[in-house]
Parts: sequence; structure tokens; C-alpha cells
Amino acid sequence: MILLTGASGNVGTALLARLSADGVAVRAAYRDPHTTAQVIKSGGQAVTLDLAEPDTLGPALDGIESVFLLGATGPAQTTHELNMVQAARAAGVRVVKLSVWRADEGLSPIARLHRPVEQALVTSGLPWTILRPNFYLQNFLNQPSIRAAGEFSLPLITAPISFIDVGDIAAVAARVLTSDGHDGCIYDLTGPKALTYAEAAETFSDVLGKPVRYVGLPDDEARAAMLGRGLPEFYADALIEVARAFRDGGAETVTSTVAELTGREALGFADFVRRNRHFFV
Repeated sequence: MILLTGASGNVGTALLARLSADGVAVRAAYRDPHTTAQVIKSGGQAVTLDLAEPDTLGPALDGIESVFLLGATGPAQTTHELNMVQAARAAGVRVVKLSVWRADEGLSPIARLHRPVEQALVTSGLPWTILRPNFYLQNFLNQPSIRAAGEFSLPLITAPISFIDVGDIAAVAARVLTSDGHDGCIYDLTGPKALTYAEAAETFSDVLGKPVRYVGLPDDEARAAMLGRGLPEFYADALIEVARAFRDGGAETVTSTVAELTGREALGFADFVRRNRHFFV
């Protein structure tokens, strides 16, 4: 059986759906006992787990062979995920960790949250696999101004980015969790093509049949806008540093890993927009 942390997030939700559809035994972990009870009531396997509370981890790992490790982004994420690595060592279970693009280079606060956990896995003696996806396509779903005003505003990045769909990340994770040959591997995951935000706006315009433009905000304006939308200060500052790290390049690499591991090409940007058209018009 697989223990799936982060089950209520973008990747976790997609991975849970894929594993369940494939008939794989999976135990979804939630912090909220009410959510756990709802899942169990509907016939699913679920457990209440808090990565900040090590005492909750051992019972959640009972009968588990593999863990998909994904903690909530925040200042304590490293500590929380290291708690699970320690618990996994005690239980002797395999760990598949969702990390971030170029985590080993520590280019942003988010990368620096993940890197110690990667290093702990490498030296743990456990079988492990690390997934490092690039920017998520789903981040565009958090831009209601595309529908309302025909534009999206983000911290200025002028270089191309090989955006990836969370469904493709989930497909890779499912393959890694349910097949052999991935122990000790680090997989860099991208979409099939790198686009600048300006080129993404052109694709939106072409697919939606209406003008869409990208507004690249200076860092101070972007930070103020994110805080105004209720984003926590830590997360807003981290996203600004991500933009600075990749403003002039570094996120444009395209890999074939999704196709190699799943047998199908990663979702392209235009197809993503078509699939999610109802969010944008």
C-alpha cells in the first residue's frame, strides 16, 4: 500500500485519482480529521496525519510499502518532511519525494526548503526517488483576470519556462510508485516546450479567441499585489525570489522524462488552455 501525503493539494489530488483509477491500494493522508472521516465514509482509505507531529507518523505507516512525500510549503516544511524521512527509516519504507526544479542549486527559498530533505533521503539507506518538476501550468488557474480583463500579472520573467501540467507529474509519480527501476533516480520533469510569459499570452489569445496580455510587474508591485490577495508574506517573498532566479533563464530546459516514463507526451500549453477553457472565458 502507498501512503500519499499532500493528498488535498494539486498534485496529490491528481495522483490519488490516478492511483485509485488504476486499482492501486492507497492511503490518503490529511491533516483535517473531518476530511479523513469523509473519505473513509465514501469508501476510501484515509488517515489523519500531521507532519509536524511525529507521533502521528508511525501509525500512518503501518502496512505501508511506499510513501509519496509532499509537505505544505512554508517555513517549517523542511522540518516536517524530515520528520517523515525519519519515520520512514524506522519503518523501512520507500520514499518518493516531490521536490522542485533545480533544488540542488538552492536558487530560491523554496528550493532551499527541499534540498535538505533530498540530502537526507540520499544518505538514509532507504530506497528513494526524487521528482523535480518545473513551474506548474495550474498556476495560471489562479489568474481570474484572464477571464475578467484579458490579462495576467506576475513578477517579471522574460526568459522561457517549460511549464508542466500537474496531471503529468501525477502520471510520473504513479509510474514510479508502482514499478521497479527507479530507486536512486532524480527525475527532472517539464512540459514539451518552453514559452515566455508573452508567448503564453499569445497562446491564450489564439485558443480563447480574445486578446490576452501578460503584465510583468516589478518586484515591489508584484509583492504588494500578492499580499493584497491574501498570500502569506513568506510565500509572496519566496515567489519573488523564484522570479529573480529565473528572470533571465534557467527554467527553459525541456526534458523527455514524462514521455519516457508514461509512454505519452507531456501536455502542451495550448492543449492545457483548451482543456481548461471554462476557467478563462
